[in-house]
Order: sequence, then structure tokens, then C-alpha cells
Amino acid sequence: MGEQARCPPLKQQRDMARILITGSSDGLGLMTGRVLAEQRHEVVLHARNEARAQAARAALPQAEAVLVGDVSTLAAIRDVADQANGLGRFDAVIHNVGIGYRETHRVETADGLSQLWAVNVLAPYVLTALMHKPDRLVYLSSGMHTGGDPSLNDPEWSARRWNGSQAYSDTKLHDVLLAFGVARRWPDVLSNAVTPGWVPTRMGGPGAPDDLDQGPLTQAWLAVSDDPEAQVTGEYFYHLRPAKVHPSARDPELQDRLLDYCRDLSGVALL
Repeated sequence: MGEQARCPPLKQQRDMARILITGSSDGLGLMTGRVLAEQRHEVVLHARNEARAQAARAALPQAEAVLVGDVSTLAAIRDVADQANGLGRFDAVIHNVGIGYRETHRVETADGLSQLWAVNVLAPYVLTALMHKPDRLVYLSSGMHTGGDPSLNDPEWSARRWNGSQAYSDTKLHDVLLAFGVARRWPDVLSNAVTPGWVPTRMGGPGAPDDLDQGPLTQAWLAVSDDPEAQVTGEYFYHLRPAKVHPSARDPELQDRLLDYCRDLSGVALL
């Protein structure tokens, strides 16, 4: 299975769209960029630092631009949002950036937050709130979200004994809550969550059993397709089809609690 993923023929597709993909200097983010660029869409990538940005430019020279910023801190998230807004409005944003489940201890950011939670949850929230509103939003989750803790008690693991796998599962549930909460608050935007499957990327590891070539296709499809099946909001997808989601993700009160928590921590409201 190579990284040159091919999107299957779609019934209908927008002539051309501008799409930002966060966390796209390698792995599924870069693969998604390739899929969209091959369909002649305008793609903007994002990298954590300049060295990774240079690698991304070399890997996908068709990209319109590469935003640079380590979105583990609020200042950097705001800067990336400013960079994005400086390029104009996007038709779709794919929130792909994330840290995996193998973190052996809780890493604290300069803001005093859990790095895992800041990158996986707060960054997508703040970018969503600060960027020009697109037509479509896609949030990368995981099948592991079904084991996430829906209580929202200590979401940053400040008091609990660290468990990297559980902390990751929590963030992926939070990403679905974020997608569904945005879908409710912004009915004019198609906002959905995706699990790409457990695929053998750097994050997933070489033993991951799912099909790497399928990994980027659903998020690319949701970002640009005019298929009726893609023109929905507040849904969770796996391999181009709606999938079973944690029941708590449908709870509007829980969605609002997470959005309010993100607002209070960041000082950025989702208007």
C-alpha cells in the first residue's frame, strides 16, 4: 500500500475548491492534500515548523501555500489562524492535526495545558472560531473515540494518573463533540467527523491493519463532493459511509459544555 492514494470516481464534484488541511506535512494530511490536488483543487498545507514546511512543499509542489505554526500553544494557534485568514476564505477546512496515543506522560504546554488535548481539541476549536467561516468543516477523529470518557471531568488529565491511550480516546470523542456542536450552532456549514481507520502511518504504527489507501478518501470526499451523501452535517463517517458513533456525542448539552470549556480556556468564542 503506497501513499499515492486515489479517490474513487464521484457522481458529482465541485469544479474547484480551496481547502486547508492542518497537520499535513506528512501522513494522512499530506495524502489528503495529494488526493485533492490531483482533482485540481487548491490546497493549502500546514506544518509544525519551517523544516517540516519545506518537506511538505517538496512533497506536494502543487500546494498553494504551507502555513507554519506549532498549534500546541494559543499564541501559535492564533498566528496560524491569521495566516489562513490572510489567504482569504476557504471552501473547506480539514482539521487533521493531532498527536497519537503513545504519549508516555502528560506534557504541559507553555499555557499550562495538556499538549495532547491542546493539539487534538483546542487547536481545532480555536481555528474554527477565528478563521473565516468555510462552507465545510471536517474533523479527524478515531474509532478509539468510542472508549472516550464523556464526563468532561478533568479533560486535560491534570488530576488523573496519566494513561496515554485513554487520554487520546478522550480527545477523539471531544473532536466528534466539537464537530456535532459546530453543526448545531452553524447550520449554514456542513460539519462532520471522520475516522480514517487504524492505518500504518507514523502515528498509527507499522502494524496497523487498515487500508492506508482508504485513509484519506473520506475527508477529501466530504470537503469537496456534491454527492448527496456528502452534503450532510453532524455525522460521523468511516470509509465514505456513516458509522456508529459514541451515543454521548449526540448530546447537545455535552456538546455545549465542551464548547464552553474551550471558550473559557482560550478566551475565544464560537460566534
